[in-house]
Amino acid sequence: MVLKGYPRISETFISNEIRLLEEMGFNIHIYSMRAPRESFSHDSIKAIKAKVTYLPSSMIWGLPALLWHNLRLFCRMPRRYMECVKLMKSRFKLAPKKHTWLKHLLQGGYIVQKSVHDDGVDLGHLHGHFAHTPTTVTMYAALLADVPFSFTAHAKDIYTQDPRRFQDKIDLARFVVTCTRYNERYLSEVSPGGKPIHCVYHGINLDLFSPNGRPTSAKQPYHILTVARFVEKKGIDTVLRALAKLRAEGLEFRYTLVGEGKAKFNRKVRKLIDELGLADVTTLPGTITHDEVIKLLGEADCFTLGCREASDGDRDGIPNVVAEAMATGVPVAATDVSGVPELVDHEETGMLCPSDDPDALAAILKRILTDQSLRAEIIPAARDKVHEVFNNKKLIRDLGEIYRSHGVPCGK
Repeated sequence: MVLKGYPRISETFISNEIRLLEEMGFNIHIYSMRAPRESFSHDSIKAIKAKVTYLPSSMIWGLPALLWHNLRLFCRMPRRYMECVKLMKSRFKLAPKKHTWLKHLLQGGYIVQKSVHDDGVDLGHLHGHFAHTPTTVTMYAALLADVPFSFTAHAKDIYTQDPRRFQDKIDLARFVVTCTRYNERYLSEVSPGGKPIHCVYHGINLDLFSPNGRPTSAKQPYHILTVARFVEKKGIDTVLRALAKLRAEGLEFRYTLVGEGKAKFNRKVRKLIDELGLADVTTLPGTITHDEVIKLLGEADCFTLGCREASDGDRDGIPNVVAEAMATGVPVAATDVSGVPELVDHEETGMLCPSDDPDALAAILKRILTDQSLRAEIIPAARDKVHEVFNNKKLIRDLGEIYRSHGVPCGK
């Protein structure tokens, strides 16, 4: 399995998938395109048995190792290697950073020569997570090793690039997995040739996210929670403006905004909080562990997100934290972007409104906080919906059966 980075705090769904696939009997070896950037990881990582190979990530410091192993591989299989070079050259016209595409070929060659031929790793099948760079490396390594490959497409990796940059990957892959029906429809339109595209939701661990035991009713001052990276597509500015409107109307609350982003975006968020007069009711704990998120969900009266389609086309699939809130008994007020309506049914399992509309978000937030009969209906219905369609143990079994049906080796 080829990943952009491992482990990553924001990609618990991948570590949960690996752990559960191992329990099903799949023998997994992880190839990470770079070393971890966070100083801590979730506890679920400890249960994973897969060995990890970190690929040289720099075209400066890693170039000697990349060139050495690729030269050896070229001498071993010159014709096949040149076929990959031709494929890479055919894709150059679509590449904004052409040197990175060369690096991806070299990383694919490194996997085959160093890991397979030198270290004896058995590549029965290669799978890339995210349709952009990890799947590019996966594609080259699979072609060089003469094994089938597949990949999982998520969100940013398909909506922020020219569709032609992953259309050939769909055509060459044995099958494709994606995490929402919304994505499935888009990928099928991009590549209508009948290649199998399977929708499997990420799911969450329902053993961790159980009802918090609090009554469905809520009273002032309400505790409102958001967990999100500080990036444009999360619509944090929409949430903050909605909260300012509620405060102006006399609603009493405290707001916890979990997450962070690049320094520039962090400053922008803090500045907006100050400008809107929300500093005295807002807590910014930064990036925290899953256990700490669970604790905050146990204290929250409402969870909110203002997701939007970003200027570069980026958008969410179904943010896992939405399902985590619903499973915990925290009602959700969010925007109707991408795959979110596949889990949140307006006025049935949560509240939805259009994106980039602070007034509309304020209105549904106010309803979900103050309408106690609505809360009493939505909270149990949301919990049932998550158990029905977002149980990761069932979903990973479904994913495992998809792998098996396409000939991916499994020990059980």
